[in-house]
Amino acid sequence: MRDYDRGAATAYARRWALGRSPAYYNFAALGGDCTNFVSQCLYAGSGVMNYTPVIGWYYRSAADRTASWTGVEFLYRFLTENRGPGPFARVCGKRELRAGDVIQLGDGTGQFYHCLLVLHPGPDPRVAAHDVDSLDRPLSDYAYAIARYLHIEGVRG
Repeated sequence: MRDYDRGAATAYARRWALGRSPAYYNFAALGGDCTNFVSQCLYAGSGVMNYTPVIGWYYRSAADRTASWTGVEFLYRFLTENRGPGPFARVCGKRELRAGDVIQLGDGTGQFYHCLLVLHPGPDPRVAAHDVDSLDRPLSDYAYAIARYLHIEGVRG
């Protein structure tokens, strides 16, 4: 196991929050680009993908990727259940967030629909995101019913 490079993850987020990296497909027209963007940031901070079919976390192209690369719930399951290569996380409290961690927003039915990358933790974390492209946006600017906070604990592989 090794440390997750929070500086690299947040630097990537700052570079691409208001634009699109040419290395990745823009999924905005196919249901949203938020989790794709957060996955790119996580990869920048981890440097390791998990090429396990179906349950891994990787991106080779728009047509060759896992659901966890672009799906909110699938990314949550990968990060919290991953025992193989790549980043792994635990659910934490808002006060435990650090730069480079992930926030997921949900509705009143318990469905999670949006991913954000933490740039500045605190009582009102500032985040970067895609879909409504955001850089240093306060979490309090978002309308949501529930939130879950994912602390990246490290990287395997």
